[in-house]
Amino acid sequence: MKKDCLFILSIILLFNMNLHAQEEFVSAPAKLLTKFPFVLLNGGIVVLKARVDNATDSLNFILDTGSGGISLDTSSVAELGFQVTKSNRTLRGIAGSRLVDFVYDHTLHLTGLDVPHLDFHINNYELLSSVYGVKIDGVIGYSFLRRYIIKVNYDDMIIEVYSPGVIRYPRGGYLMHPDFSNLPLITGVLKESKDVTERFIFDSGAGLCFLLSKDFVEDSSILNKSRPIYTTQAEGLGGKKVMQLTVIKEVRIGPYKFKEVPTHIFEDEFNVTTYPLLGGLIGNDLLRRFNLILNYPEQSIYLKPNTHSFESFDYAYTGLGIYQVDSEIKVIDIIPGSPGDIAGFRTGDIIFSIENNYSKNIQSYKNLFQNSFGRVRVVIIRGNEPKILNMRVKDIRKK
Repeated sequence: MKKDCLFILSIILLFNMNLHAQEEFVSAPAKLLTKFPFVLLNGGIVVLKARVDNATDSLNFILDTGSGGISLDTSSVAELGFQVTKSNRTLRGIAGSRLVDFVYDHTLHLTGLDVPHLDFHINNYELLSSVYGVKIDGVIGYSFLRRYIIKVNYDDMIIEVYSPGVIRYPRGGYLMHPDFSNLPLITGVLKESKDVTERFIFDSGAGLCFLLSKDFVEDSSILNKSRPIYTTQAEGLGGKKVMQLTVIKEVRIGPYKFKEVPTHIFEDEFNVTTYPLLGGLIGNDLLRRFNLILNYPEQSIYLKPNTHSFESFDYAYTGLGIYQVDSEIKVIDIIPGSPGDIAGFRTGDIIFSIENNYSKNIQSYKNLFQNSFGRVRVVIIRGNEPKILNMRVKDIRKK
């Protein structure tokens, strides 16, 4: 009888232990706060619309995981009439470093969501507006992203914003746990002359695939010496920056592999990559091939391949820098010895048409250049006179 009582007591204790083991305190489920469409520009740049304070007009903001704050364009601040406060804080970019001013304690109004108490730093985005042919009024980065869970769906071109909390990730993806400061830092593996593992900034605001610091490239000896390298130019904070352009045999992020990835190499004068801590950045022309869940509150990022995963990369090389200036598409920069230079382009030429496209839309013209190899017929206006130039667009994978 005594043994039976002990056995029953043991069963009761075990049962109670199991019950207690099933009790767990968890956060509330993440709640959908709003969703809205976005526009995708060349290079995978995400642009969304929002208002600031009581302004009636919507502004164009780039969604940028490579920004450590939130910002407004110099001209937009003047139009809004905000009070500007000087600061001793320094902003670094690939092409410059400078002190920045701030406008403090303003509210960002997204469709269905107000985000209060934001301190915007001020930057000049005139060059970016000219590059994309769209007025860029600001950049939305860490100051916004840290407050919410953000889903970016490149298939439906929709952004969803959720409150922090428990979220169920869809099947078929990969959950990363980046190192976080203000920016997410993820590990990638590059394969060329050898395999090299390094950390990179996860940068949705960079309109390219991969950007490596020259120091990293030289110290790692990652490049195959037989690879052709071309001189090119990119735009970033501080202005324009001359770079090198080549191809990396393979880039791996988590379980995902990409072959023949276009890669920019730059002299990191302003220590943006803080080498040797980082090798460079991964840009949105690669990242847009995943639907993203940016869960900054839990310091995680979820990648799920989307319908763009198998799209070809941009291997076209013209050596031309074209910009929208006063509603005209103009050639401003020409790399010496490039296809554009050989074809006879000159600074100030107005592009009237490319092949049979007369749209005068810089996004369309850049897409035509990026999807063409061999002979391309371009009609330009020079000195009020039309002129036909035939340019042979190069494939950067070939010498």
